[in-house]
Parts: sequence; structure tokens; C-alpha cells
Amino acid sequence: MQLGPLALPLNPLLMLLGWWIASWLSDRVLRPYPVSARRQGARTLLLAAGIGLVASRAGFVALAWPAYAQSLAGGSSPGGWIDTLLQIVQIRDGGWLPEAGLAAAVGVLLAGGWRYPLTRRPLALGASAGLAFWAMVSTVLGVHERPNLPAVTLVSLQGPHVQLHQQPGAPMVVNLWASWCPPCVTEMPVFAQAQQRHTGIRFVFVNQGESPEKVQQWLGRQPYRLDNVLLDPRQQVGEAIGSSALPTTLIIDAQGRMLERHIGPLTAASLEGRLRGLY
Repeated sequence: MQLGPLALPLNPLLMLLGWWIASWLSDRVLRPYPVSARRQGARTLLLAAGIGLVASRAGFVALAWPAYAQSLAGGSSPGGWIDTLLQIVQIRDGGWLPEAGLAAAVGVLLAGGWRYPLTRRPLALGASAGLAFWAMVSTVLGVHERPNLPAVTLVSLQGPHVQLHQQPGAPMVVNLWASWCPPCVTEMPVFAQAQQRHTGIRFVFVNQGESPEKVQQWLGRQPYRLDNVLLDPRQQVGEAIGSSALPTTLIIDAQGRMLERHIGPLTAASLEGRLRGLY
């Protein structure tokens, strides 16, 4: 969701609204009961949300641990264990395992209802309403849709025009970046390493609004190599996907469908987690 220069991820906002609805409804149902029951219901829902978030992140970290271990060993992170720890808690990279979070949240709700019988029905009604709200609104707003890659014409550094949506039928990672964008520069070595490792995935780096000369000069100063660098002088890709924020990374399957649009920098572990779903 774009609010002027601020880009906010829609799905987490809808989840937050769903949790608020669950809390409001359970509190309404609990009003005839003692104050202690109302407080316990509120605490249980808050605890379920918190533990669910922690479990979701912990599940992702567990699955992506080989990448974190490589960073810890110094393979991709010069900062050693401190930098790795910061990557683990850097939730803005979008690394979550929803199944683990949902299971943990349901477990907390069941435990709370078993321990405090008065809260069982209100918690069940509230949680069901919150989940139904998230499922309905996210579906209506197209959060779960997989649109095709936008049909735009870009320019390669060598001059020829390139149809982005007509690239070879292989999974793709499209990164929108600019040399003046510090988060773009920070994450670029991660993409350069991934491009060398995952030869079955096509990485495309689409520069937003800069001249060929400036892009060439910037690339020439880097200690790594980037292939498939394209120019988007009119920033058509960002306009087509409804986002002007940088960096933005698009995960595209072999059929040209956009599986995910991530706004913000990606860590090595988070990128690897997304690439696993393309094979």
C-alpha cells in the first residue's frame, strides 16, 4: 500500500486489523463476565499474537539456518556473529514461516481456553472473526493473486531494447534499484552471490531512472559482477506494479507469474528462502 513516499506491506496490516477485530469481539462477548475473565481473554489473545510472531520467525530461521551458518562462518558477512544475529532479528526482510506461527497461536488459544473455561467461547468467536476478516479482505484486495510480469520495454546497457515479460521461460528474480539508494547498495552483494550460485534462475537488475553512463561507472567500482542489468529511465516497472519504493524485488515463476513483491532490502537467508520455492 503506497501512502505518498511511504510503502507499507498490505498483508501484515490486514493481519493486525484482524487481531484487533478478534480482541474487540472477544471483549464484547466477555462483558457480562467478571473483569478477571475479560482481562484474561485480552492477555490470551495478546500472548497468542506475540508467540505466533516469534514462532513464525523462528521457523523461518530454522529452515534458512544453512545460510545463517555460512554468514556466521564469515562466508557472506564480514561482521561475524554480531552481523548474523542482527540478520536473524531483522524482520523487515519478510522471512516468516506462517504455518509455524499459526500452529503456535492456536496452541496458546487452546491452552488459554482450557485453563479459563469462561474465555473459551469469546476467544473462539473473536479468533474466527479475525481470521475470516483477514481471509475475505485479503482475497478481495488481491493479496494472494499471482499477476503476470508487467509488459514493459526496457533498455540493456549495450543499447538494444528488451521485453521484460518475454524473457526465457525460467524462474526470475527482478530487482529494482538505483545507485543513490543505500539499501539497494547494501543488498547488492547478496544478489551478486546468488546470481553466481543459482544458474537455473534468471536474475535481472532493473535500474530506475539513471543514465547508462552513471550505471556503468557505478558497476565498474564494485568488487563483484552483475549480469543482466537493464535500464528503466521512465521507471515503468515501478509504475506498473504500483510501487515507487526502492529496493523492490519481484519473485517470478517459470510461467511469468509474480509470486511475491518484496519492498526493502533482503538478507542472504531471506533471499535463499524465496529461491527454494522456485525450483
